[in-house]
Amino acid sequence: MAVAGDATMAGMLAAHPLLWSQLAFALILAGGLYLFISEKLRIDVTAMLILLALVLTGILDEKQALSGFASEPAIIVASVFVISGALAATGVTEHIGVWIGRAGGRTEWRTIAVVMPLVALLASFTHHVMVTAMMLPLLLKHARDHHLPASRLLMPMSLAASLGTTLTLVSAPAFLLANDQLQRAGAEGLGIFAITPIGLALVVVGTGYMLVARWLLPKRSGERGEDDYLRLGRFRTELVVIPGGQWCTRTLAEMQKAIGPSVQVLGWLRDGVPRTDLTAASPLLGNDVLLIEAGADELMSLHEDPGLDLNAIARFGEQLSGEGHPQLVQTVVAPGSEFIGRSIRELDFARQFHAIVVGLWRRSGPMGGRLSDARLQEGDLLVLWGRPSRFAELATHHGFLLLAPFTGEAKRRLRAPLALAILAATVLAAATEWLPPPLAFLLGAVAMVATGCIDVKQAYRAIDVRIFVMIAGVIPLGIAMEQTGTADLLATGLAQLVAHWPPLAVLLVMFTAAALLTQPMSDSATVALLGPVAIALAQVLDLPPTPFVVCTALGAVVAFLTPIGHHGNLLILGPGQYRFGDFLRVGLPLTVVIGFVSAWMARWLWLGGPLLPAFG
Repeated sequence: MAVAGDATMAGMLAAHPLLWSQLAFALILAGGLYLFISEKLRIDVTAMLILLALVLTGILDEKQALSGFASEPAIIVASVFVISGALAATGVTEHIGVWIGRAGGRTEWRTIAVVMPLVALLASFTHHVMVTAMMLPLLLKHARDHHLPASRLLMPMSLAASLGTTLTLVSAPAFLLANDQLQRAGAEGLGIFAITPIGLALVVVGTGYMLVARWLLPKRSGERGEDDYLRLGRFRTELVVIPGGQWCTRTLAEMQKAIGPSVQVLGWLRDGVPRTDLTAASPLLGNDVLLIEAGADELMSLHEDPGLDLNAIARFGEQLSGEGHPQLVQTVVAPGSEFIGRSIRELDFARQFHAIVVGLWRRSGPMGGRLSDARLQEGDLLVLWGRPSRFAELATHHGFLLLAPFTGEAKRRLRAPLALAILAATVLAAATEWLPPPLAFLLGAVAMVATGCIDVKQAYRAIDVRIFVMIAGVIPLGIAMEQTGTADLLATGLAQLVAHWPPLAVLLVMFTAAALLTQPMSDSATVALLGPVAIALAQVLDLPPTPFVVCTALGAVVAFLTPIGHHGNLLILGPGQYRFGDFLRVGLPLTVVIGFVSAWMARWLWLGGPLLPAFG
């Protein structure tokens, strides 16, 4: 009997090639979903395994399998990453973030009301995780300075960054995939601002919800680890103004505006004497020394500024010998080191180790006035300047740990206006369709590199290869779902269930399905899976496919249910001391409201529904 049953099944599969391809696709999809959800492999590796399995089983040919790498979504996503990196490298995002923090005021409601719309606007043309990472330390400091619970600010900010991706087509890979699916199905593609009305409504609704329901947010200060988070990478150093340089006779305020708002001036020496009478409006003179505290990127920027120099290098740099171009490295004072308790001046690094201490980071405790007077403690991180040939003896010395290259990258602040101009030109070219969006954003990314807003190495590092490869890998998944008839099969079954439902209810069904599936999966994978079903369902119902696909993408992007649903939520989880239940308590009612608004607006835009509800 078993042999006969096997023979019958084999005969059915041989007689119906489509049935075989559907069965093979179902097995590949099940395996892919398991790997996506369990995260046993990276998402990009899983996407490549799915792609190879589709080729080896004959479901897709070679050209179809590789089409994702040359697709519009993949090109736009890579370009947006480079443009975002250039805005960060020129200090544009930092300046905007600091301004947002200042405009937030001293109260919870004002901070939320100011931060959410502006963060959403910032996330509309950059990557939302980058915006969240940029705003996180600023809001933590704002909360500490004004005695506000950090947990009341971080979750609204993360939500706003997610909602901001709905303001344009290019800020979330899910919408690019949705547009690609619509074009493949023969429907009219989406313009760069086609979903902007929905995005504006969601930002307004999300901000209003957080203002009204902020009592649902937990009250936790986020103090544990907050100080470390803020201080990590804040180095004490000294600057000397180069005689005849660009900053001579210009005021301190002008210099601070140019080098960035995160550089804190702690003291000012003139002719070796501390001067308390000098202010930000006072002019700088040659050989003035500024005692400052700055981040790693700022320290590197100051080191490369032609009108400034690190004071230690200016004083002792000519004493160093050795081969190779001088460079910055960092090392840690080891436990039990013989240098603990001794000042940098006493140790005379230039003579002992042929290196100069140009910066110092300390976890806690005072450091004194001058850098050279600081007495070393266990765990102090020293930034050293010297020649590579001399670092070997320092690396093997038992008094230090972890000799490594300095990780700071210089900001190209003078090119900030140019970066903004390139961004504006890119968006204008794409919005007016003077150039196709992929070509416009690719040209914008190349222009950022060509004009020096970001160098080539930084540009490649800015691209999240995992996201790029995953998008290229899941696009063939949608093609296979359509080609095997699986999308039609699922859509027919779903259509029988919702055949007599109004369009608004059907749109809500697609939003809900995507909202639930995107919690364990990425938004791109969710759209790749459900997008073809949405298109097929619209065709069965004899309705335009655009609102169904858009609602599916919206559900994948803005469902704010769990901390694992969006990478930005994972960034704020620790600093805000959030628990899993906090996201569910705040996010469940919000997601229900967002889902209804998304479906209502999509029906108005593409199905001719009313914008305002009728009463009576």
